[in-house]
Amino acid sequence: MLELAIGTGRIALPLAAHGIDVHGIDASKAMIAKLREKPGGDRIPVTLGDFADVGVSGRYSLVFVVFNTFFGLLAQEDQVRCFRNVAEHLTEDGLFVLEAFVPDVARFDRGQRVSVSRVGLGEAWLDVAKHDPVDQLVSSQHLVVSEQGIRLYPVQVRYAWPAELDLMARLANLALRDRWEGWTREPFTERSGSHVSVYARAGA
Repeated sequence: MLELAIGTGRIALPLAAHGIDVHGIDASKAMIAKLREKPGGDRIPVTLGDFADVGVSGRYSLVFVVFNTFFGLLAQEDQVRCFRNVAEHLTEDGLFVLEAFVPDVARFDRGQRVSVSRVGLGEAWLDVAKHDPVDQLVSSQHLVVSEQGIRLYPVQVRYAWPAELDLMARLANLALRDRWEGWTREPFTERSGSHVSVYARAGA
């Protein structure tokens, strides 16, 4: 199997520990170095590169991307390209599994959002975000304000609704096989805030 944006191995390492053959791809040398430092991390084959390109050789029975990471591709063209490249690297009966949140634009007031996640005696944790509904981009900063100063942790995502992801799949000759709210296969409903979607070759 192949994990897109394998990072420090949060998912891949436990799978490998159970004897599953896991390969990965990631654009961050620092993240791959962290993976290599962990027990068993040096035995997982990892390709350095943009996961939208799926720049690996061979075909896989399972390709997956989790933790909303797919939305780290900041243009619709890149997301469509990722689907197409995944399809090219799937075996005939292979699956593409994608975990992501369901967008909720009602969270924003006039395109903005400010929230407090933690307040302590010596620090406060704030989240600020700006919403661009045209390009479906959310640019956010996680701020830690303390007596030592301010630390910033930026995040930018390009969200897509499940129906849009299904269309991207069809453009890659893939089709939705299953969709659940989470990993324990809870039913996906209009109230679901997240989804695990499983795509297979159209007609398979």
